[in-house]
Amino acid sequence: MISTARVTPTPDQEQAALAWLSLLHDQPSSGDQATFSRWLRADSAHVEAYSQAQVLWELSEVPASKLADEEALALQGYLNAMNRAKRSSGRRWSGALAMAACLLLMVSIGAGWQPGRWVDDFGADYVTAPGEVKTVTLADQTQVTLDADSAIAVDFSHGERHIQLRRGAGFFNVTHTGKSFVVEAGSGEARVLGTQFEVRLQPAGAEVTVLSGRVGVAPSKTGTQQMLTAGQQVAYADGIADELHAVDSESRLAWRDGWLNYYKTPMADVVKDLARYYPGRILLLNDELGARRVSGSFPSKDPQAVLNALQAVLGFEQHNVLGRVVVLR
Repeated sequence: MISTARVTPTPDQEQAALAWLSLLHDQPSSGDQATFSRWLRADSAHVEAYSQAQVLWELSEVPASKLADEEALALQGYLNAMNRAKRSSGRRWSGALAMAACLLLMVSIGAGWQPGRWVDDFGADYVTAPGEVKTVTLADQTQVTLDADSAIAVDFSHGERHIQLRRGAGFFNVTHTGKSFVVEAGSGEARVLGTQFEVRLQPAGAEVTVLSGRVGVAPSKTGTQQMLTAGQQVAYADGIADELHAVDSESRLAWRDGWLNYYKTPMADVVKDLARYYPGRILLLNDELGARRVSGSFPSKDPQAVLNALQAVLGFEQHNVLGRVVVLR
């Protein structure tokens, strides 16, 4: 008889459960099923580990399949960049197998398995990990504070100071040298001589926020430049700029001091921010919840505490599975 008392599986048992979950959803043989049955009966911790794996499976089929496709695409891009690319055999994963493989890789390897980051980091000069905020000093004495999970490439060799924002966000305290300082992000760029401003990548473009001085922002290489001053912000996407507007720059840039400030911000955007500080994955499965508005000031160093506080107010379900994946619904 298997004990019904709740036990805590070891990491190896959790990984084995996910491996079995993947195998059993990919046309297992009768021998595989018999071996699985023996494994399951051998230890009550195996039952608990497999139960937890099934919970994650049931909760996250759609986003996990999407993540699997994205990671496979990113990995292919990384291999292309390394001149080692070779198209796979062409057999497309089934939805269930893609999900299981993604979950297995997400959980067993953790935050390290994210080929999207490998692509961004390939050729980057400065990188921050999830949860890490770091300030670096460039050759011209400009200081750049990188938000968590960010990457930049630096090139001062072509008559201007050029930065490519490859992931995340950076706050730039630019030294005046007489040469233009350009931050390329998405389709557009921000251009200054010396000032303080932030550039943050968005899904289809970027957002620029000015703390002091003047910043020229163009939504594309040939787009019209808008001039921003202190306390102003503009976003652009797909080569088209929104109208600039006034913001509380100090509040927006409080992440440099470990705080995330929101005013009537969609929950989906808050979760995206928290994901940069969480070492595993946060999956939001409820569109209605994602549209709800959040206001408040939260410490960035403890995303789980922020989720707990938001859960108390908004009343959503939260599942922490295998210690590395948080599912919200």
